[in-house]
Amino acid sequence: MAFLVRLLLALALLLGVTSARADDPAEHVRTGRTELSGPLAGGAEPPRDEPPGVEHGAPADAPRLSDDRVRMPSVPAGFSTYDGGYVRFSYHPSTRDRVEPLIAAAEDARRELEVWLGQPVLARVRVDVARTPREMKTLAPAGAPYPDYASGVAYSDLGLVLLTLSPQSPNEPHDIVQIFKHELAHVALKDALGGRPVARWFNEGFAVLASGETSFDRLSTLWTATVADRLLPLSEVERSFPSDAVTASVAYAEAVDVVRFLVRREERHRFRALIRELREGSTLDVAARDAYGVDLVTLEREWREDVAKRYTFWPILLSGTGVWAAVLGLFLWGWRKRRARSQQTLARWARDEAEEDRLRRMRESARVHIVLTRAPAAGATPVPTGTPVEIEVPRVQHEGEWHTLH
Repeated sequence: MAFLVRLLLALALLLGVTSARADDPAEHVRTGRTELSGPLAGGAEPPRDEPPGVEHGAPADAPRLSDDRVRMPSVPAGFSTYDGGYVRFSYHPSTRDRVEPLIAAAEDARRELEVWLGQPVLARVRVDVARTPREMKTLAPAGAPYPDYASGVAYSDLGLVLLTLSPQSPNEPHDIVQIFKHELAHVALKDALGGRPVARWFNEGFAVLASGETSFDRLSTLWTATVADRLLPLSEVERSFPSDAVTASVAYAEAVDVVRFLVRREERHRFRALIRELREGSTLDVAARDAYGVDLVTLEREWREDVAKRYTFWPILLSGTGVWAAVLGLFLWGWRKRRARSQQTLARWARDEAEEDRLRRMRESARVHIVLTRAPAAGATPVPTGTPVEIEVPRVQHEGEWHTLH
């Protein structure tokens, strides 16, 4: 009971805090999720049959590279290195214990990404781990800066990932292993597509799912948009992300959930087929028809039906008002249950006291009768000394029962 109350209070607090700030376009970067693509190291151009206006690769606030000849930087001076097979870590020697979880997670992360994408990926990746966000800025390739608020960066064309062990702000959530997996997912998707670009919503949605990230504000945004019937058409999300923060938050939430719908367990083989089609140069709509047997319009309708089933009732239950109502309901339920237990205890005490009173009254009214050996009757012949005589043993009557004295 107490645990449920604490859990709901924590959930209410989280929803209250996160509702104050939308899941804006910078959120994926601010929490360590920046992916750089495009002309880096001669990135491929969008396919000719791609509809005009489709945005590829990086978020709107990702850096625009100043030079298409950006190269892999050297390992920072004074940094140690660890070769973990496909991945090579570089880090300051004083942080080795904090880098160990990344080393331990690297192989499983690649194996999981290969299962998702259906093909070998991440032949070679370098991960430079900084101690602080300021130090991470010094690790960026020349001519390829990134936003100041980033806690992780993926230079997919170079096979380079930058991470910082310290968050941008003291209170910012900072799961370094999760950020690491997110950035690896960007690089792996680039590998799986053979360097071909893909719509930004698809890129970001896949990275979020592959890293196992959860976000109360993203889920809350999707709930609210579903209940208010404000979900955006997928064609609009594919063309470009909205510029205002509120609508963009809906677009990002939809992007993640649409990819989740495409990758759901019973459709994973179809998702792998979709990746193969995209690798061969098909547009997303053509790839969807070949892999899923339906076009994007039909897939979008099925996704909307799925969202309606999952998010129509729960947003009301888990909204700020709903949480507090649930807390109040649990409090009243607990109070009534405790009151019932108290009443049962009082009734038991009353029965025990009544029984004690009854026994006390019986003890007070009890009479003890002692029967002694009768003397010889008058005129009877005295019994000679030494002659055995049958003597009646004394008995005592107590509370209606006779007891023999010994």
